[in-house]
Amino acid sequence: MNTTINTFGALKASGYISKSIKIELRDNLITALKSGTPTFSGMHGYEHTVIPQLERAILSKHNINLLGLRGQGKTRIARLMVNLLDEFIPVVAGSEMNDDPFNPISRYARDLLAEKGDETPIIWLHRSDRFFEKLATPDVTIADLIGDIDPIKAANLKLNYSDERVIHFGMIPRANRCIFVINELPDLQARIQVALFNILEEGDIQIRGFKLRLPLDLQFVFTANPEDYTNRGSIVTPLKDRIGSQILTHYSADIQTAKTITSQETEKLENRHCMVHVPELAKDILEQVAFEARESEYIDHKSGVSARMSITAYENLISTAERRAILNNEQETTVRFSDLIGMIPSITGKVELVYEGEQEGTSFVANHLIGEATKTLFLKYFPKIEKLKKQDQETPYDAVLNWFFEADALELSDEANEETYSTTLQAIDPLKQLILKYQPHVAPKDAPFLMEFVIWALVELKQLSKRRTADGISFNDLYDNLIKGL
Repeated sequence: MNTTINTFGALKASGYISKSIKIELRDNLITALKSGTPTFSGMHGYEHTVIPQLERAILSKHNINLLGLRGQGKTRIARLMVNLLDEFIPVVAGSEMNDDPFNPISRYARDLLAEKGDETPIIWLHRSDRFFEKLATPDVTIADLIGDIDPIKAANLKLNYSDERVIHFGMIPRANRCIFVINELPDLQARIQVALFNILEEGDIQIRGFKLRLPLDLQFVFTANPEDYTNRGSIVTPLKDRIGSQILTHYSADIQTAKTITSQETEKLENRHCMVHVPELAKDILEQVAFEARESEYIDHKSGVSARMSITAYENLISTAERRAILNNEQETTVRFSDLIGMIPSITGKVELVYEGEQEGTSFVANHLIGEATKTLFLKYFPKIEKLKKQDQETPYDAVLNWFFEADALELSDEANEETYSTTLQAIDPLKQLILKYQPHVAPKDAPFLMEFVIWALVELKQLSKRRTADGISFNDLYDNLIKGL
């Protein structure tokens, strides 16, 4: 479209065809589907579930309600819909409601077109300016969303209150020909939800006795948590009836998808003081923590565990390793298993605990989740440790456990440099042999992390003991603490 056109007459001469926003979304979606262009890029894990439902809703020209727990990308989906709009649309210059020159709805635009005709000035509105978003909070009023009488405007224009020009329009009329998102719809007071009925169905609005026929052209997108979780309010039934499609969102179904999302959201972390290498196993454990949290008896399942937990935990994990490298004046470092403790502040603030969890405390629950993730992934890399074994029965871990029985202790300092850390672990020859036997293809850079992973897993599986020291962690034989106590 030629955006240099600046009058209504030139726009008509160009052959421009006006269309509603729902037709616009539908036509551009059809074009994208035919060409194989991704419609909601970056929404990983939704390719065969949520996205097909979204596409069907757009093809049906429906208003949409995205229903799901926190951190499932509902708002991002709404923002990505902007990409299905035309790049530019013509608007009557000076209009506060983005009036289509072919179908003006405001008094201002109608009067201007009647006065100037083909000479009516036109401006072009980019699709990035056609997204409006409002978080539903208890203090939102009808005046905010729809409008109210403005006594100052009436006084300045010397008009009485029966003239529609005294109305100050709210966010929804001003979002004409745009995507309008209301986040957390159940938080919106019931009387405000009722005010949306006619806008969704008939397109007219009522403001303090004025009944204006404003055929607003809007694509509504609502977001909400499941009503059985949201105890602050609910979506009134007639409003739900007027929303064409309700689409359920969900969390990642597997670790690989979760890793892809976390990687996508943390690309900016590459600009660091030093190079921080993160073993794939560390990323797997981090994501597994979220999976364990969603099943944990300590956490309220109805509140969900946001994907933001994994993102912020990854940021803290990188920062833990970076801080140590800065202290040791190193230009390159590798994440260690003990660095996972640095994720705890990101976990404790992202989970809602049930009564049992509150009794144990957030720090205990966070450590518990890391321990459960460690045990789960340990079985994917190494043989299972039987709780009961026959007398004289040998296990793959006997040599490692004997090493700890004969040694005083293994001390791993939080701030040890790379050389000291690696040398300390490489000194455990049985542990090296275990890694060579069951994970022979591990990269040399990842080997220290894998060795420490085995030690921590043996602690979680009650084969070794650990205790916190002044500057790190001390690992020893399972009965060491008991013997010292005696």
